[in-house]
Amino acid sequence: MFRKSFERLLACLRNFRTANAGNITVTFALTTIPVIGAVGAAVDYSHVNSARTAMQAATDATALMLSKTADTLTQSQLNSKATSIFTGIYTRPEVTNVTVTPTFTNSGGTQLVVTAQGKVQASFVKLIGISNVTIGASSTVKWGNTKLRVALVLDNTGSMSDDGKIGALKTATNNLLTQLKNASTNAGDVYVSIIPFVKDVNLGASNYNQSWVDWTDWDENNGSCSKSGYNTKTSCTGQGSCSISGNSSQSSCTSAGTCNISGDNTQSSCTSDGVCSNPAKTTPSSCTSQKACTNSSYTSSNQCTNHGYTWGYGTWTTGVWTPGVWTAATWTPTSHSTWNGCVQDRGLTNAPSSNNYDTNVTAPTTSDVGTLYPAENYSTCPQAVMGLNYNWSSMTTLVNNMSPGGNTNQAIGLQVGWMSLVGGGPFTVPAMDSRYTYNQIIILLTDGLNTQDRWYTNQTSIDNRQAITCTNVKASGITLYTVQVNTGGDPTSTLLKNCASDSSKFFLLTSANAIVSTFQQIGTQLSNLRVAK
Repeated sequence: MFRKSFERLLACLRNFRTANAGNITVTFALTTIPVIGAVGAAVDYSHVNSARTAMQAATDATALMLSKTADTLTQSQLNSKATSIFTGIYTRPEVTNVTVTPTFTNSGGTQLVVTAQGKVQASFVKLIGISNVTIGASSTVKWGNTKLRVALVLDNTGSMSDDGKIGALKTATNNLLTQLKNASTNAGDVYVSIIPFVKDVNLGASNYNQSWVDWTDWDENNGSCSKSGYNTKTSCTGQGSCSISGNSSQSSCTSAGTCNISGDNTQSSCTSDGVCSNPAKTTPSSCTSQKACTNSSYTSSNQCTNHGYTWGYGTWTTGVWTPGVWTAATWTPTSHSTWNGCVQDRGLTNAPSSNNYDTNVTAPTTSDVGTLYPAENYSTCPQAVMGLNYNWSSMTTLVNNMSPGGNTNQAIGLQVGWMSLVGGGPFTVPAMDSRYTYNQIIILLTDGLNTQDRWYTNQTSIDNRQAITCTNVKASGITLYTVQVNTGGDPTSTLLKNCASDSSKFFLLTSANAIVSTFQQIGTQLSNLRVAK
């Protein structure tokens, strides 16, 4: 329409030029040409800009759609599909000579670049020698530049058997694993660790020879005593038996004794007394200096010998005192190979250590027993943990084998989950590649409030320990999600609300089924590995 109007205007101007009269009109027409040209150029510019904007939108859409399968296509297939997608979106007949070029690379992260180019036919500016204008657009989609490491810290306590919670947790976790698997373009894009917890966590029974296991409490409480009735090492080794009956303590035993001289019941009386081999003599001097008959009934040599006895000097023997011998009871610890894999909170036997190892990820070292994980054969030991890996089938098997039992200690689950991301002790963590960005995530799900840890059965005391861990985790740059499954009317956990990285990462659920939808929501957030520009 603009072109036809402009051509009519030009025809009028030609008529004005050939007219013999109306010089003023001709002059006016001539001065109008630059104005009309400027208007025409603006119209062409607007048209070109519109075509370029539409091309950019089509290029963006093509790149995003093509990125879903780009890593599975040959270059020829990539070219064909890129052109097909683009031309299906970009329908501008005034743009000719359109070319679409896709470039796919997977070095240092996966990237797809789509560039498009075409020519827009000019309407007005061609009058000044410009017949068309070249336009272009480019869109880049990157994925895999960000890698994920996710620790799933999952409540396996007895209360998870209520209201279908353990079944919902299995379904939710398996779905989440599928999401994370699908978000991984290459092996190692996503690593996951799984930490089932109760009062303890299970670090694997096969690790009983590892240096990061502390056997102090185990050796104290698991074993047998050579004297019946004693069930700990301390109580056992304080017991024993005496060679002299009637003495039940070591001190009474060693102060007691026996004398070879009848009637002497103390060491002093025994050793100061004695006995003559000739019973007729009762003193040392008479025994060795005066002859007598070995039968005191006969007082002369003839009488003595005629009756078959011996006449002569005696031998004096000083009394010998034999003290009592105390044999201590022996404690035999149960073989470490019978350990079921469960460990308690790191620290000391009767209290947390001064360095708060139960709340941090200081690497275990044999030079500091507080850094080690104390072994315990907890009767309801959960499934063994699994460190960072991408063996999706093995993780599914672990999840399906989870079963509820035992008391609640969120704190140890959180600490071990954190350790699984940074490494040390039972966990070996794959090295990070400097070409990538890593997001580290912990998802802590629990259905109950804390009830027992290594030292306390008071919720406040356990919560206070866990609060320190939460602060430390977030300070390390790890993103922390917390999920409270509250089907039993418990109060909302202030601890879990404050533990989450922010309010959007705390979830209060009132039904088991909500676990499934919540994990799906979290999984969707974590699966968004692609960053477009």
